[in-house]
Amino acid sequence: MSQSEFRIGEVAAQAGVSIDTVRYYERRRLLPRVSRTRGGYRLFTQEAIGRIHFIKQAQDIGLSLREISELLLTEGSANECRRVSDLLCKKLTELDERLKMMRDFRQTLAHYLAECKSELQSHGETAACPVIEEIAHTDKREEKKK
Repeated sequence: MSQSEFRIGEVAAQAGVSIDTVRYYERRRLLPRVSRTRGGYRLFTQEAIGRIHFIKQAQDIGLSLREISELLLTEGSANECRRVSDLLCKKLTELDERLKMMRDFRQTLAHYLAECKSELQSHGETAACPVIEEIAHTDKREEKKK
């Protein structure tokens, strides 16, 4: 085994995943077939570790393993490049929407926090949580609509 070859446990540790994850990626053909030692151990290259890092990053931004597989299996033709471009545009749009929703929700939480602090400062131990009251009133309004 050379310095540029790694057993599955080493690959998993360096990539920050479990051995089962590496095996799963192999079964899904997200990792290319690798050679084996006479003892039957798989020998991976540094490229496999880089590919696993890419897979995890792609998952983090919301790509499915099927979509990641499509990206990894492309051969670079113009048609494939257009398909990849379309997929990435779609994912960026979805990510932008999720970020907007998160920013909006963050504003809501900040507003609730300010209301709580104000109520506690004004009324101390006799404070009534404005957030719980607001949520309760919202629930009652929703029930009346039904």
